[in-house]
Amino acid sequence: MKKTDLYKNLGIKINDQMKKAGVPTRSAADAALPDRREQRKLDQAQGLVPFAVKLNIDLVTELNTLAKTREISINELTAELLRSALAK
Repeated sequence: MKKTDLYKNLGIKINDQMKKAGVPTRSAADAALPDRREQRKLDQAQGLVPFAVKLNIDLVTELNTLAKTREISINELTAELLRSALAK
């Protein structure tokens, strides 16, 4: 084998090892969060459905600011605002 082929094979081996290793948790709070599959099951049990929309960046910034000042999640704020708008 050529020297370049040896380095190429070594690189492939290292990449495979990195893919299998997974992502390390950054803090104890991250470790306590459920993974995506578990979170999806929890959301379904609560009757939650993902709902994607495209909004202007100014509106998103305003929503995030309002959610932080009221100390609620963006999901709770959006649900509250939609309920109040639909009730009119």
